Amino acid sequence: MVTIAFIGVGNMGGGMAANLVKAGHVVRAFDLAPAALDRARGNGCHIVGSAAEAADGADAIVTMLPAGAHVRAAYEGELFAAASPNAVLIDCSTIDVATAKSIGEAAHKLARAMVDAPVSGGTAAADAGTLTFMVGGPDAAFAAARPILEQMGRAVIHAGGAGMGQAAKICNNMILGSTMIATAEAFVLAEKLGLDAQTFFDISSKASGQSWSMTSYCPVPGPVPASPANRDYQGGFAAGLMLKDLKLAAQAAQGAGASVPMGAEAAALYQLFVNNGGGAVDFSGIVKLLRGA
Repeated sequence: MVTIAFIGVGNMGGGMAANLVKAGHVVRAFDLAPAALDRARGNGCHIVGSAAEAADGADAIVTMLPAGAHVRAAYEGELFAAASPNAVLIDCSTIDVATAKSIGEAAHKLARAMVDAPVSGGTAAADAGTLTFMVGGPDAAFAAARPILEQMGRAVIHAGGAGMGQAAKICNNMILGSTMIATAEAFVLAEKLGLDAQTFFDISSKASGQSWSMTSYCPVPGPVPASPANRDYQGGFAAGLMLKDLKLAAQAAQGAGASVPMGAEAAALYQLFVNNGGGAVDFSGIVKLLRGA
């Protein structure tokens, strides 16, 4: 049993913190949202009044925050100073690669073990403890973080040095955003051609059109019962968050001189969907936009 500070116990962090409690750890939770703290309390976390209070004497610090600016403010403003010298620092937020590298380098200069460990899997996986972690940071920091990450996920993969977890995450989600649009387009076309959705799924899911977007997250109701399409696209991974990741990918591509025309088109379509009120629904709900809704 170790003591873990968990900063940011919202939709994703709440489920992750709950799984650390289930694993037998003492989890000190801090968040700015009272509803998030109420949920964390109900899941067995100890509620504290600040990030610094959570970090004081903790064996590990986990952060799950909205953007790079929040992560930088948290670590440079409180956590680096409050953290015990032997604590491992784990940032599970999805942020830009440059900020992740910068914070990782700052941690290294302070002789702090730190990794960037963004996740894949959405809220259902966070609650179930089946997330995939893409981890960037030194080998020793990864070794220290791995046992904690394994209690929140089913796959923990070392992607390289500081910032490489974020690089893997945004590249992965650029694929996901693009393939979801292509999958949704195909189902809309099949529908308009008179092809039954279940029949099309039965064929394409076993043919060369198969992808995670189809077999795990089918964008139309019916073929995959667990898909958010069967819940009017509620829950899952919000379209607004997909747009955030696609913008991070575009920003990284610009900085690296990489050409990403499909990623750019996916970002433009998700921006249109969000602008039309789709930001809070699951990203597979973009099928509504493609239907003309």
